[in-house]
Amino acid sequence: MSPFHRFITATLASASLAMTPTAPAAAPDRPDLSGLHDFDFLFGKWNVHHRKLKERLADNDEWIEYDGTCEAHPIMDGFGNVDDNVNDLPGNRYRAATMRAYDAASGTWAIWFLDGRTPGANIDPPVKGRFVDGVGSFYSNEQFNGRPIVVRYQWSHASPDTAHWEQAFSPDAGKTWEVNWRMDFERVR
Repeated sequence: MSPFHRFITATLASASLAMTPTAPAAAPDRPDLSGLHDFDFLFGKWNVHHRKLKERLADNDEWIEYDGTCEAHPIMDGFGNVDDNVNDLPGNRYRAATMRAYDAASGTWAIWFLDGRTPGANIDPPVKGRFVDGVGSFYSNEQFNGRPIVVRYQWSHASPDTAHWEQAFSPDAGKTWEVNWRMDFERVR
């Protein structure tokens, strides 16, 4: 196992412990494994086209477009997965990783994003959610420029060869959304 994979596995294990409630929760009769394979479509190598707002929550409509790559694989006996990304942002190529862990007690996924440009920064709270009718929606409450927002990741149009992801922010508790980052995936053959 590479040092990167050991780091990701240790980080997921640590984050999983941090999410464990202090009081024991009532155990379900059976774990909910219905969503365990929701991210299997992502395993493998991808070319990715990014479209990102130049400024977020600033009434801005200027988009920056660039390409990158993504390679994803399962970890933790399928109860987690990780992807390694190269983002060719003009003038600022960087690496990033996404970690995901499945909670069989709730049937939901938790997702963390690590930006290689800020390796010493705290990891943001995970977005959490699930897939319903082929669309995965994941949410968290965070801060952006000193104000509270809701963050949404959404996966859609997953097929053996393509997938779409987007990130949106809501400054008004989910009443309105600004999509600020779109990624279109095409599998490398």
